[in-house]
Amino acid sequence: MSADRETNHTMTDRDIALLLADAADEVEIGIAPYQAVIRGGRRRRARRWALATAAALVITGASGTLALASLRDGSGAEVTPAVTQKPTLPSTPEERHVYVPQETMLGAGTEKGQQWYVTVDVWGAPRTEAEAQAQLSAMSNRGEEPWDKDKASALVGKITYFVRRTYGSGAPTLLMGDSASPQDTMAGTDLKSGASTLDPKKTDGPQRLVVGQVAKTARTVLCTWKDGTSTEARRVAAGADVNSDEATIRPVAGSPDNWFVCVGAEGAMFDSVKVTK
Repeated sequence: MSADRETNHTMTDRDIALLLADAADEVEIGIAPYQAVIRGGRRRRARRWALATAAALVITGASGTLALASLRDGSGAEVTPAVTQKPTLPSTPEERHVYVPQETMLGAGTEKGQQWYVTVDVWGAPRTEAEAQAQLSAMSNRGEEPWDKDKASALVGKITYFVRRTYGSGAPTLLMGDSASPQDTMAGTDLKSGASTLDPKKTDGPQRLVVGQVAKTARTVLCTWKDGTSTEARRVAAGADVNSDEATIRPVAGSPDNWFVCVGAEGAMFDSVKVTK
């Protein structure tokens, strides 16, 4: 026992570094999937602690002290390990798109010689009531007003989106809009949608334009028309081209969910919509 104690007392810094490096090799650190963390509820806290514990093991090693803060290389020179910095989150309202929305085109096509397209505006979440009030003014200047337009505080901490339809030479018209927490995301087969006519002037015409939100994991959405036909929207990658009259599911800048557009053939009337994969 005395010999063992003596050996421990005479271990060099390099020996300790090698032992700690071996211990670090035994640890695997992963990043919890964002969607799983959000949906996990009570499990979210447990996962976060588990990851924090694993990270601490790499930093502290077996000794329980910050042994890796000052080590020496093979030549005896002192080495300070690199520290990974946390990513810097957008701080100013401009960086968070509070006063100017991010706009994404969802779909486009041609109807009887008239071009149409559908876009989504996503406004970033204000952090204060003053930011929210300024956002309301910016929205009004763009012709967009949330349902809580008289209560700026209702927008604090929430993103707001507006779906706009443009047909021919007419001005954009609003199809739908809402405000929600960035953490309030779709999951599984969740779906929120609305159906409308392509031409905003023909409000009594067949509702053959369907727009909606789905989870990031959704791969296909099936829009069914009352004549028994259907249109399938398939997921495409961010930045994919918007092709004429194509039904797709795509990411939208600033939105935690994906969005889709379906358009029925001339005369088709909306019946139902669902996530199929």
